[in-house]
Amino acid sequence: MTFIRLRGVTKSFPAAAKGAAPVVAVDDVSLDIAAGSITGIIGYSGAGKSTVLRLVNALEKPTTGSVEIDGRDITRLGERELRTLRGDIGMIFQQFNLFDSRTVAGNVAYPLEVAGRPRAEIRTRVEELLAFVGLADKARSYPEQLSGGQKQRVGIARALATEPRILLADEATSALDPETTQEVLGLLQRVNAELGITILVITHEMEVVRTLADRIVVMENGRIIEDGPVFDILSTPQHAATRRFVASIIDEVPAGEKLQALRERHPGRLVTFSIRDGDVTQADVFAAIAAAGVRFELIHGGINDIGGRVFGHLTLSLSGETDAVDRAIAAARTHATLIEEDPRG
Repeated sequence: MTFIRLRGVTKSFPAAAKGAAPVVAVDDVSLDIAAGSITGIIGYSGAGKSTVLRLVNALEKPTTGSVEIDGRDITRLGERELRTLRGDIGMIFQQFNLFDSRTVAGNVAYPLEVAGRPRAEIRTRVEELLAFVGLADKARSYPEQLSGGQKQRVGIARALATEPRILLADEATSALDPETTQEVLGLLQRVNAELGITILVITHEMEVVRTLADRIVVMENGRIIEDGPVFDILSTPQHAATRRFVASIIDEVPAGEKLQALRERHPGRLVTFSIRDGDVTQADVFAAIAAAGVRFELIHGGINDIGGRVFGHLTLSLSGETDAVDRAIAAARTHATLIEEDPRG
């Protein structure tokens, strides 16, 4: 069921200089986000992804188009209704945005205090949330006494305080080291799985959406250029910008200087096979080549597992008699797709 829907949304800002054209941050974006899903919006700086986030939480109004949450067009709501709406949306930020003068418990309690909840209810809710994020022993600590990962856990607990149905994460792991990033992503997966909260993640890190999201939306110059399930986007990226993002975490087919360097280091015939989401494994490919009596070496690439589905590129150097190498390639092609062959032989 669609929970968040954008239709023909454009957001323009006034020009910075007199006589210049307005700045179009989001350009005719339409997007459907299912209830209970995790969607990652990825793009380089200036792509428009953070503006989309601000449109969803009604901090910005679209110049044209509509933004709906659970069937309500939020662009038509008054300020009182918008305040109620925002109580249904949690936010976590790159720089944590904690109050240094408040304890961990005080930070988590803050949105509940603003909402006017009874003191006993606040105390119970804060204890539940700190236990959920693994910080029950830090309730009396102050932000300056916490690590970056702990601060973000406090930020997540605070975002969950009012029991929102939507959680918006704006570059929530960019300030963290890789190990801590994985811990925070694991916590967000629990938030989604155990609490059923719809999560929208804004990031420029492909590893974040690979680990966390069900779906990837790629933006460039204010437009959506690619949109689909994580596996499809990572295994068969269509747009040049998407391929650049994917190349940051997935080995591509070697070309240009990389291919030339492999040729110089490996005297055999170079071939690249593609394996994608089937019963075939790289062991099947290797066994077929070995059965043909050919020596081989894996020199580039590997297999990736995305949610239990596999894909990858295997670049091999094959050594032996020409006929034997030809037979080995033919045998391997019964298990995988040959996508590149070095003409040198």
